[in-house]
Amino acid sequence: MDFRPIRTKKIYEEIMDQIKWLIVQGRFSPGQRLPAERELAESLGVSRASVREALSALAAMGILEVRPGEGTYVAQVGSSDTIEALALVWSVEKHSLSELMEVRRVLEGEAAALAAQRADEEDLACMRSILEQMQATADRHEQGVDFDLHFHFAIARATHNRVLHRLINTLDSMMHRTFLRDRQQMYASPGVAQRIIGEHQAVLEAIEGRDPAAARAGMLNHLGHVQEGLERQP
Repeated sequence: MDFRPIRTKKIYEEIMDQIKWLIVQGRFSPGQRLPAERELAESLGVSRASVREALSALAAMGILEVRPGEGTYVAQVGSSDTIEALALVWSVEKHSLSELMEVRRVLEGEAAALAAQRADEEDLACMRSILEQMQATADRHEQGVDFDLHFHFAIARATHNRVLHRLINTLDSMMHRTFLRDRQQMYASPGVAQRIIGEHQAVLEAIEGRDPAAARAGMLNHLGHVQEGLERQP
């Protein structure tokens, strides 16, 4: 296999990245057995302990399957796992912020419009609660970005479209991890937290008012400001 020697302190993460990339490229197929730990360690130029740590982490993520006495296999991907497979591709391939935000605008603009038509009282109560928690923690940016993420999750859930819900959750979670430091810095900038809360409030009011066009416009306005803020981060 086309492994490369590891040249980083985070050895197990590099091993994970290489294995994920080989899966994405089709070099390892679902159900295929991976080389033994010793062979992987020799190919990568690392210790077996590092290989074992990487394989365990990938197994915990559901990407690999460890079969005692048999070896380690690429997990089978069924129809219910399609979105998780897409998440694997997103996590390996390098996409620009503008590309990712463009996809978010397509998905979340329509999600907000659908939520305005379909949200039930439980959905609305969830969004109100999250917004209240955002307001209560406005001066604590680390918590603020988490509540921000969950507000978007709540809107996706309110579409009552399971595929759209999972797509948005997967993409937003990946971006949350990738840009966490930048998002926290942006959130900590003077006035930004209150502006974000205000934008979320506008989206929620449009959803409560059963106004799909206003909900869509509010979400697109918010995501536009998010992209501008992230692009300004050093």
